[in-house]
Amino acid sequence: MAFSMLQLFLLGALGPRLVDELGISPTALGLTTTIGFGTAAVLSPIGGRLVDRIGPRRALVVLLTVSALALALIGAAPGAPLLLAAVALGGVPQALANPATNKAILASVPPDRRGAVTGTKQSGVQLGAFAAGLPLAALAGGLGWRGAVWTAAASALFTGLWTLRALPSDPPPPAAGPRPSLVPRGLVAWLAVFSLLLGSGIASVNTYLALFGAQKLGMGPTAAAALVAVLGVAGIVGRVGWSKAAGPGRAEWLPGWLAAGSVMAAGLLAAALYAAPLAWVAAVAVGVFAVSGNAVSMVLVMQRAAPGRAGQDSALVAAGFFAGFAVGPPLFGLLAESGRYGAGWLLVAAEFAAACAVAVAWAVRDRRERTGAAA
Repeated sequence: MAFSMLQLFLLGALGPRLVDELGISPTALGLTTTIGFGTAAVLSPIGGRLVDRIGPRRALVVLLTVSALALALIGAAPGAPLLLAAVALGGVPQALANPATNKAILASVPPDRRGAVTGTKQSGVQLGAFAAGLPLAALAGGLGWRGAVWTAAASALFTGLWTLRALPSDPPPPAAGPRPSLVPRGLVAWLAVFSLLLGSGIASVNTYLALFGAQKLGMGPTAAAALVAVLGVAGIVGRVGWSKAAGPGRAEWLPGWLAAGSVMAAGLLAAALYAAPLAWVAAVAVGVFAVSGNAVSMVLVMQRAAPGRAGQDSALVAAGFFAGFAVGPPLFGLLAESGRYGAGWLLVAAEFAAACAVAVAWAVRDRRERTGAAA
C-alpha cells in the first residue's frame, strides 16, 4: 500500500525542488496528481476484476514491479512530459492495491480481526507519505531529488522480490461466471461518491501542503516536506484507530463524523496564513480525520461485500477516491498559481463538507432500511 502511491507523495513533498529545478509551474505539479489518479480511476474496475481472477499474490508482485519502474522513470525525467508519463504508469499499482490487499485479508484474517488489520493495511499509504516527507526528502538534500526517487524505486523492486518469495501461492483461478457489473450500486455507489469528494480535498492537501509551507509560511524545503511527514504519521494512527472502532452499527456513522472533522482541519490550514504554527495542527487533523475516512470506507465494503465481490467492490469505491484525486488538485492549482491559498483551503473545506452530507444521508437511509427490514 505504501509503494502504490509513493510516487505521488514524493512529487508533493519534493514539489518545491521540482518547481525550482525542472521549471514546472504549480499548475503542472497539480496535473501530475490528475494524471496519476485519473489513470487509476479508469483502471480500477478492471483491476478489481483482474485481482479476483489471478489472486492477491500475483497482483501484489505486479504492483510492486510497476511501482519500481514508475519511480525510476520519474527520477530520470528531464522535464514535464516524461514526468507525466511516469505518473500515468504509476496509476496501475494504485488500481491494484485495494482489491489485492482486501482479498488477502478476507482469505487469511478471521472476521473479528479484519477491521484492525484493514486499518493497519490502509495506514501503509500514510507510511508512504511519511517516507516521502521525512527520510526521502532528507535524502534529497544530500543525494539530490533524483537520487532519493531512485532509492525508492530500488526499495519497491526489493519488496516485490520479497513478496514473491514470502506469500503463499494463489489458488487456481475460479471458473468464469457472469461478468460483474462495472457500475456501482447501493452502498458501493454511496461510498464511491463520498470517496470522490473526500479524495478531492485530500489530494489538494497532499499535493500543495509542502508548497504552501515554502511559499506562504516561510519554511525551507525540508521543513515544508516535514508537514507531509506529520500528516502521514497522523494518518497511520487515525486509520488504525478508527478502523478498529468501525464495528457493525458504528462503522456506518463514522464516515460522516470523520468528514466533519476534516472540514475543521481545512479551516485550520486557512487560518495558518495568519498563525503559521496552525499548519502543523492542521496536518495532524487532516491525517486523523480526512485520511482515515478512506480506511473506514474499506472496512464497510469488506463487511458487506457479497461472496466473490470483495475485489470488484473495493475497486469501484477506490475508483471514486482516485477520481477525486484527479479532480481536486487542478482546481486548487488554479488558486495556488495566483497565490490564493486561503481560497484554496476553503474550497477543500467545501469538498469535505459535501462528503459529510453524502455520508450522513446514506447512514440515515441505511438505518431506516435496516429498521424496516427488522420490523
